[in-house]
Amino acid sequence: MPGTVLSLSHRRGNPRNSEGAFIDLNDGRILFAYTKFIGKSWGDHETAVIAARLSSDGGRTWTRRDRILVQPEGRCNVMSVSLLRLQAGSIGLFYMRKNSLNDCIPYLRKSRDEGRTWSKAVRCIPAPGYFVLNNDRVIQLRDGRLVLPAAFHRNSKTERTIDPSDFEPRALAFFFLSDDSGRTWREARDWWALPRRSKTGLQEPGVVELQDGSIYAWCRTGNGRQWELRSRDHGETWSKPRPSPFHAPNSPMSIKWIPGLKTYLAIWNDHHPHRWTEPARPPGTVDTSWGRTPLAASLGDPLTHQWSTPVILEDDPASGFCYTAIHPMRDGVLLAYCCGGRNSAVLQDLCIRRVDLKKLVRNG
Repeated sequence: MPGTVLSLSHRRGNPRNSEGAFIDLNDGRILFAYTKFIGKSWGDHETAVIAARLSSDGGRTWTRRDRILVQPEGRCNVMSVSLLRLQAGSIGLFYMRKNSLNDCIPYLRKSRDEGRTWSKAVRCIPAPGYFVLNNDRVIQLRDGRLVLPAAFHRNSKTERTIDPSDFEPRALAFFFLSDDSGRTWREARDWWALPRRSKTGLQEPGVVELQDGSIYAWCRTGNGRQWELRSRDHGETWSKPRPSPFHAPNSPMSIKWIPGLKTYLAIWNDHHPHRWTEPARPPGTVDTSWGRTPLAASLGDPLTHQWSTPVILEDDPASGFCYTAIHPMRDGVLLAYCCGGRNSAVLQDLCIRRVDLKKLVRNG
């Protein structure tokens, strides 16, 4: 695709590359961290590390060799990284440590030397359970508070298991807060279930701080839309979930503030009935996209729900595009997302695209 600056395709001994995040380093370089699976299988609970590449020219080119940031931990893997420049100046690296289908907890490591070395891991959720933290999700509010959104999945067994039949897909949306730069964490006063019958619940939540100081949250569902919540007290309490303007399959959305445009950018799989028609497939064939196409971008404001006509970034009907990391720059934006499906599973391959801001505002 035009604008693709890095392709990380699966290969022997490296069956999957997925779910990444970016951070600007003080020397002008950009660090991109992602989940690199090692071994024979690409499944969510197979062995993986957190690997990184570097760019010295604004994301146009990238180093060819990986730097390993987090080695395999736990009985399954580590994955789904978030990178955040903390107000104290250090870099926070958040990721999930998976042990079983009833033990998945986000952890935080810090670097005070621009990613060369990392501190010991700090557990971010005090309670036991299976908590999903997506990539590129953790934020720091203007007042310094850290907000970590997570989806909690129950398990029908108490012992350690990786049997999918024991896993409850209907998730609850939780939010965890830290007021001491990640040293200690506590649960927000509210958590929510999807207030209607659903096979998914509120999965893979994300958050963004708005210009009025409130926090906007969204969750993927299997009910045809992203659902939204809002907090007006720095993440302590949350409004009742409701359907958002974003029609979508059961696939994650990403939203970030774009300083160069002074607006928000949303990236999602747009399934609005007036803009999208499901591709026809011959009888008996498999949907290799998992329904995660097209990939769309829109500019707007979650406060007013005014969004521009979507720009289609990817529309291959045989491929799926998801788990987008957004990195704003002065004259563009870097997007990293899964892009498999045609010759692999959707989550096996990863790419980074550099998109000019002019492309995004053409329909703004």
